[in-house]
Amino acid sequence: MKRIFYTLPLFIFAFANWAQAQENLLSKEEAIDLTLQNNLGIQVARNTQRIDDNNANLLNSGYLPTVTANGGGTIDRQNTEGTLANGETRTADGVETRRYNASVNVNYTLFDGLGRHYNYKSFKERSQQSELEVQQTIETTILQLFTVYYEVARLTENTQNLESALGISKDRLTRAQYQFEYGQNTGLDVLNAEVDINTDSINLLNSRQQLRNTMRDLNLILNRELATTFAADTTVNFVSGLEMENMHNEAKDNNIRLQIAEKQLNINNYNFKSAKSAYLPTIGLTGTYGWNESNNNSPLAFVVQNTATGVTGGINLTWNLFDGGRSITNVKNTKISYETQELLQKQIALEVERDIRNAWDSYTNALYVLEVQEKNLQTNQDNFNRTDERYKLGQVTSIEFRQAQLNLLNAELAQSQAKYSAKLAELQMLQISGQLLNVDF
Repeated sequence: MKRIFYTLPLFIFAFANWAQAQENLLSKEEAIDLTLQNNLGIQVARNTQRIDDNNANLLNSGYLPTVTANGGGTIDRQNTEGTLANGETRTADGVETRRYNASVNVNYTLFDGLGRHYNYKSFKERSQQSELEVQQTIETTILQLFTVYYEVARLTENTQNLESALGISKDRLTRAQYQFEYGQNTGLDVLNAEVDINTDSINLLNSRQQLRNTMRDLNLILNRELATTFAADTTVNFVSGLEMENMHNEAKDNNIRLQIAEKQLNINNYNFKSAKSAYLPTIGLTGTYGWNESNNNSPLAFVVQNTATGVTGGINLTWNLFDGGRSITNVKNTKISYETQELLQKQIALEVERDIRNAWDSYTNALYVLEVQEKNLQTNQDNFNRTDERYKLGQVTSIEFRQAQLNLLNAELAQSQAKYSAKLAELQMLQISGQLLNVDF
C-alpha cells in the first residue's frame, strides 16, 4: 500500500502537467510571429527605417522649387507743410497714408554643382542601409529568441528527468522500508534512500525555479505578460545538406554586416562627391507676382491713390570663389572618411570569414558531441536497467543502484544539453551566412 501511496500522486501530477503543457504549447512558428509583431527592439528599428525612407523622398531632395507668399500693410499719420512754386505755403495736419502689398515668390535652383544629386543618392543608400539594419535586428532578435526558447525546452526536459529520478528514489525508499520490515537490510538503507529523495527534491525545485525564470525571459522578448505560462516544443530538427564551401560563399554574398558596410561605403562616396560641388557655381531662377496699393489724402500730393500689379522674373548665379578654406577642408575630410570605410570593409570581410569558419567548426563539433552523448545515454540506460533488475534480486547494494541512477540522470542531462547546443551552433552559422531567415525552424 505504501508503494501505491508514493506512485499514484506522482502519476496524477505528471499527467496534470502534461495536459496543461498540451493546452499552452508555444510552437516555434508562433514564437517567431509574436516576436516579429511585438518585440520592442524590432519596432524601434522599423521606426528608424521609416524616418530614413522619409528622408529619401523627392520632397527632401532639393529638386522641387520653393514658393513663398508675403503680405503687409502700413499706416502713416503726419503733419506736413509745403511751399508751392508761386511761393504759397500750404499745411496739412493729420495726413494719413496707407500702403498695402502682397506677392508670391518662386525660387528654383537649376544647378548647384551636383550637390543635391549626390545628397539624394546618399539618402537613397541610407534608406536601403536602414532596411538592412532592420533585417540585422530581426536576425539578432530571432537568434536571441531561440537561445532562450531552447533553454526553456532544455530545462523542461531536465525537469522531467529529475521528476523521473525522484520517482525512482521514492520506489527505492519503499523497497528499503519493506526489506527493513522483513529484516532483509538495516535501517541505514532506509536513511540513505531518504537522503537521496531530499537531494532529488531539491534538484527538482531548483530546476523548476530556473524554468520559470527562463519563461519570463522569453515572455520579455515576446513583449507579453511576464507571468504567461506555456510549454516549449522539445523536438529539434537540423537542416540537412549543409556544406562548408556553400556556407562560405553564402556568407560572402548575404552576410548582413558586409551588406551594411557596402552601403556605408557608397554613402561616404556620395558625401565626398557632394562636398566637391562647393567648387562649382549655383544657378537659380526667381519669379514674383506682386500687388501694391498706396492711398494718400494729403492736399500736397499729386496722386491720391496708386495701385500696381506685375510679374518679375530673373536668373542669378552665385559662385563662392573662396570661403576661407572650409570647402577644401570638408573635401579632404570626406575623402579620408571614404578611405577609412574601405579599410573597415576589408576588416569586416576578414572577420566574417573567420566567424563562418569558427561557426562551422563549432557546428560539426557539436553534432559529434551530440552523437556521442546519445550513445552514452543508451549505454547508461541499459546499465541502469540491468542494475535495477539485480537490485530487485538483492544482487547489488543501494549505493551501486544509486550510482547507476545518477549516471543515467547525468547522461540524460548531457544529451539534452548537447542537442540544444548543436541546434544553436547551427543557427549561429546560418545567421553569419545570411540564411537564418530562409530556413524552417
